[in-house]
Amino acid sequence: MNCNSAIPSIRRLTLPERLLAGFILLVAASCANAAVEQETQFVFNTFSFLIWGALVMWMCAGFTMLESGSVRTKNASVICLKNIGLYSIAGLMYYFVGYNLMYTDVSGWIGSFTLLYGPSAEELALLSGDEEAKAAVIENGYSVMSDWFFQMVFVATTASIISGTMAERVKLWSFFIFTIFLAAIIYPLVGAWTWGGGWLNEMGFQDFAGSTIVHSTGGWAALAGALIIGPRLGKFRADGSVKSTPPSNIPIVTLGVFILWLGWFGFNGGSQLALGGAADAVAMSNVLVNTNLAAAAGVMAAISVSRPVLGRVDLLAGLNGAIAGLVSITAGPDIVAHYWAVIIGFVGGVICVVGMKLLESWKVDDVVGAVPAHLFAGVWGTLAVCIAAGGNFMVQLTGVLAVGVFVFLASLLLWYAIEKTVGVRVSAAVEEVGQDSAELGIESYPEFVLMPDTEDIEHLRTED
Repeated sequence: MNCNSAIPSIRRLTLPERLLAGFILLVAASCANAAVEQETQFVFNTFSFLIWGALVMWMCAGFTMLESGSVRTKNASVICLKNIGLYSIAGLMYYFVGYNLMYTDVSGWIGSFTLLYGPSAEELALLSGDEEAKAAVIENGYSVMSDWFFQMVFVATTASIISGTMAERVKLWSFFIFTIFLAAIIYPLVGAWTWGGGWLNEMGFQDFAGSTIVHSTGGWAALAGALIIGPRLGKFRADGSVKSTPPSNIPIVTLGVFILWLGWFGFNGGSQLALGGAADAVAMSNVLVNTNLAAAAGVMAAISVSRPVLGRVDLLAGLNGAIAGLVSITAGPDIVAHYWAVIIGFVGGVICVVGMKLLESWKVDDVVGAVPAHLFAGVWGTLAVCIAAGGNFMVQLTGVLAVGVFVFLASLLLWYAIEKTVGVRVSAAVEEVGQDSAELGIESYPEFVLMPDTEDIEHLRTED
């Protein structure tokens, strides 16, 4: 049958009928175009979550390079295992319980204790061939699991901060145990208060991509762990002076910072949470530019003040200055006036260098300088939102203090509990020979380091 034969010729219609038919066709075409546009927005939003999330995941490689190059060669292998382990733990725990606590049915303080997370019923129906479910899927604005993936990679970033601070003396499995609770409970609760729509969000607390929610949370947990575990052997001499422990591989540390800088474009850019139109594209462009400007300003600020503060032009200070600038702008990278990004990043770099010096004077051993770069700069960046992005100072301060008190006390208690059960710190003998040999029986650079005999390694493991 010819379908055209079923349609009356337009010539047979009266003028009113022709006008009505034309109107119907116009409305139908308009609806079809709207449906196509909505589906296109769905695709772009989903793709944005996935591609930016993958870039944030790549930051794990940056943290691995930064930390493994910062420690002595005898501990580099353990650092590599810790970082791939923490990423895996973060993904599993956020899937089992963390996401639901953070985003599902948040009642002001906490979300649902429901186990597991997965696609919506409409998405499952669509995958099963039910085309009628397509409209409901598209109406959500993005794929459910694309959002989960983007949120999950932020958890791993938080855990990586702790890894660097406590390097060279924390037990591998003790660190993994802490990461389980961080990813399943501590971080999701902070997220529920803020991004999940909880009480801080209701007050008007602003943290675009996580200066406090991600970076200060990791910094507070790292500081608590550093206080429980104590400094590395010989780091602080009896006379109060500090023993220099230079990185084992400066190029690798530098590469790690560049990878983090690259990943931060996904970290902040993806936090626009949409790419469905011109406004989103313009806003995302501004976010990336501000992110880059703040990092550059942080580098130059840290290099400039390193000599008067540290007594030398310090490469590591400059590298940490980049991270501090990035952390500082993360709370408000959506500002339009780009010069504010330069100012915020510059101040963050200064704070980081001064913070590095303060920690040494307080006898707190932070191997990679994560606490100054992530915690101190994170606090500054969260408050700086009041200057450039319209934040309320008392609300921002309340958020900083609430998150700080909760995360620090919860982490302190958890580290203390681990210390009293399985122990947090390796033995002095293991620390001397290195965790690579004692815990893994492997060296990162075997041609340069003489491995202890197998019997000696087994003795160290038994002793530890």
